[in-house]
Amino acid sequence: MLPIAKPAPILTLKSTISCTNNPNNYGTNSKPTIWSNNLISLAIAVALVTPLPSSAIPSFNSKPFSLPSTTTPFSQAQNLPTGLENGKIRPCPSINPGCVSSNPKSSNFAFPWRILGYSSNSAAIQQLQDALLKTQKNVKIQLVEDTPNGQYLEAEVDGGFGRDVLEFLVNGDVVSFRAMATKVTYVYPFTTALGDSKGQEKRIKQIVNELGWYAPSFDSMD
Repeated sequence: MLPIAKPAPILTLKSTISCTNNPNNYGTNSKPTIWSNNLISLAIAVALVTPLPSSAIPSFNSKPFSLPSTTTPFSQAQNLPTGLENGKIRPCPSINPGCVSSNPKSSNFAFPWRILGYSSNSAAIQQLQDALLKTQKNVKIQLVEDTPNGQYLEAEVDGGFGRDVLEFLVNGDVVSFRAMATKVTYVYPFTTALGDSKGQEKRIKQIVNELGWYAPSFDSMD
């Protein structure tokens, strides 16, 4: 006969957990904190091995956060445009008080000049260059060109705080112009520029007096 195998012993685990909801268990020596400690340990282990979502990890290739750029009067004054605008001399920009222009849209307005006697555009431009050299300091002629609206001249001269730009447009016997400081000075924390147009008006008067051309003014209309 074959030997009869003995059944494997049945192991019985004695629970160390007491049901706290059972009032009969009050006062026993059970330790419910064992199960809580095991849960905490398990949670920490899972947290350590579980990868974070990709959205929570900053990318080294991501662009740095930057605030939106703001435009201030000071930043605008660092690059003031020159040259004709729609075939006309530009008005004085509102952020630059050191300017005078014959454009009627300008806050610092001066009447255009009138050439006395016949003079071609090219001859008038040459006279303007000569007058600039005689009345201004460190003159540099930047541009002389023919345009559909007349002959244009742009020059740089020494100003009160830097270089100033002088622009002229000769069309027949009418001369439009703009004299403008290229450096605008601000005092922190104010956003209003320092200076006025008196220096530019004086410069324009020196030039036109040297030329002997007619320069209308409000005073002459009284």
